[in-house]
Amino acid sequence: MFGMSWADTIRIFLMGIFILVGIALTILVLMQESKHSGLSGTISGVADTYWGKNKARSMEGKLVLITRILVVVFILIAVVLNINF
Repeated sequence: MFGMSWADTIRIFLMGIFILVGIALTILVLMQESKHSGLSGTISGVADTYWGKNKARSMEGKLVLITRILVVVFILIAVVLNINF
């Protein structure tokens, strides 16, 4: 109707989703705690066992899971956007 094909419409929609996922990934990565614990991590290794066992249920564990899912979505959309259809 406006001179755009269905492929152009899908591409514009995917670009919008791609930008939103990129922004969300940036925010999620900045929200996560550093994995580098330095000297204090070697001293308090025994006290960290409870945290290590229950990390997946914590907020940090959920952030890591959501980040992994968004990375997969980001890569898949990037691949689809590179296909010339």
